[in-house]
Amino acid sequence: MAERCVFLVVAAGRGSRAGAGGPKQYRELGGKQVLTRTLEALLRAAPDARALTVIHADDRDLYDAAVAPLSKDLREKLLPPTIGGATRQESVCNGLDTLANVCAADDLVLIHDAARPFVSAALIERAKEAARKGAGIPGLAVTDTIKQIAGDARIIATPERATLRAVQTPQAFRFGLIHKAHLAARADGAGDLTDDAAVAEWAGHCVFVFPGEAENGKLTTLEDFVRAEAKLLNDLPDIRTGMGFDVHALGEGDHVWLGGVKIPHNQALIGHSDADVLLHAITDAVLGAIADGDIGAHFPPSDEKWRGASSDRFLAHAVALVAARGGRIAHIDATLICERPKVGPHREAIRARIAEIMDLPLDRVAVKATTSEQLGFTGRQEGIAAQALATVRLP
Repeated sequence: MAERCVFLVVAAGRGSRAGAGGPKQYRELGGKQVLTRTLEALLRAAPDARALTVIHADDRDLYDAAVAPLSKDLREKLLPPTIGGATRQESVCNGLDTLANVCAADDLVLIHDAARPFVSAALIERAKEAARKGAGIPGLAVTDTIKQIAGDARIIATPERATLRAVQTPQAFRFGLIHKAHLAARADGAGDLTDDAAVAEWAGHCVFVFPGEAENGKLTTLEDFVRAEAKLLNDLPDIRTGMGFDVHALGEGDHVWLGGVKIPHNQALIGHSDADVLLHAITDAVLGAIADGDIGAHFPPSDEKWRGASSDRFLAHAVALVAARGGRIAHIDATLICERPKVGPHREAIRARIAEIMDLPLDRVAVKATTSEQLGFTGRQEGIAAQALATVRLP
């Protein structure tokens, strides 16, 4: 049988050292939850692998929200999550127990911290190669002098730093080796082993160290999150602005769609789709920022399948195009130009709906409204206009 590879992602911790804000693996980092980024990185690096996440008993809703943004092909590679224990060692052992239903002894299992979202494909390949030899972990050479101290802070030894390594994950093993080691440690009550390599060593196995990567750091403190956000922004240095403008006439009807919100009115906007003038302007702004045509090029009004279509589909498509290029939408600023309906009472609902469609924090969506002082077609209430600016960051 062909060798199989499974990722065991440890996400049951509370992350208290990262401060308030909930478990760190579910916090947002660059518009995505940390766990979302980690699973995406792992599964894209090893397309034939599957992944099992070990979660806290209270976190199922958080887990579901984290995996929802993954593409369908990646979600299909996820095994149902399992519940962890009081310690990392217990959580890993629980996960290995679950994997025993799908893994053979010679399969590869790569055990990875959920809070390491910057793991690379090259590191995964090195981990798989190490696992084929039985057991291996990534490590970085120590560049600072290390001091061993007593309880009173007195130095008692200075280890030779050439022999030291700062270890990371994924820690890689043949499945049978590490599962038996964990089971033996559990049965013996050896509960103070701080990583899976220590468990394997305790069981008498030889564990090798292969080169890790400095960027594969673990998010532990608030400062780590600040540095990670800066890294993501530095990876997107191409900042662009796109402009969108749209107009729709008013005709017979009893409501208008503005920003994805149905607003009662004594007229309706006329158009091939639902005529949501605000979403159309924002869509064109996003398309303009990535220089990819306009809304008519992607959704031609000559095509009957778009008749009466909900305009959130158009905007979601534009957002997906940005994501496909590895980009990130930084901000939306939109203005409606009309005499009526009055936008103020609906502004927050409109902002919330746009943020939902674009998967943006609410504070990155601005919606304003103005009249044209009863001048022109908007002043005569013959139609509504909208303009929008989109700021996009690309690699």
